[in-house]
Amino acid sequence: MSSHPTDYQGSVIDALREAIEQQIPNSRAAVNGGGGHFSIEVTSPAFAGRSMLESQWLVYGAIAHLMEGDASLVHAVDSLKTRAPSPPLLLETPLLASN
Repeated sequence: MSSHPTDYQGSVIDALREAIEQQIPNSRAAVNGGGGHFSIEVTSPAFAGRSMLESQWLVYGAIAHLMEGDASLVHAVDSLKTRAPSPPLLLETPLLASN
């Protein structure tokens, strides 16, 4: 990882996670990395029916303010994975016979 100078005082990982989870409805974000380079995985029902590119643009839109300027907090997103949550399994239950 390269060094990426910034005057930000706080957790960039927390800032990324919070920005994503505030902007994308019902999302859960896992963020790893440092030195300006990060890997992000986001799960949200907002991605259902969207293409991978559309889903990724939602995430980039949520964190764009952290990527702006010469002293930005985020220099690169090295890996970005988006997914909609799996639907719950429906279990069949036998019907009770009525007499």
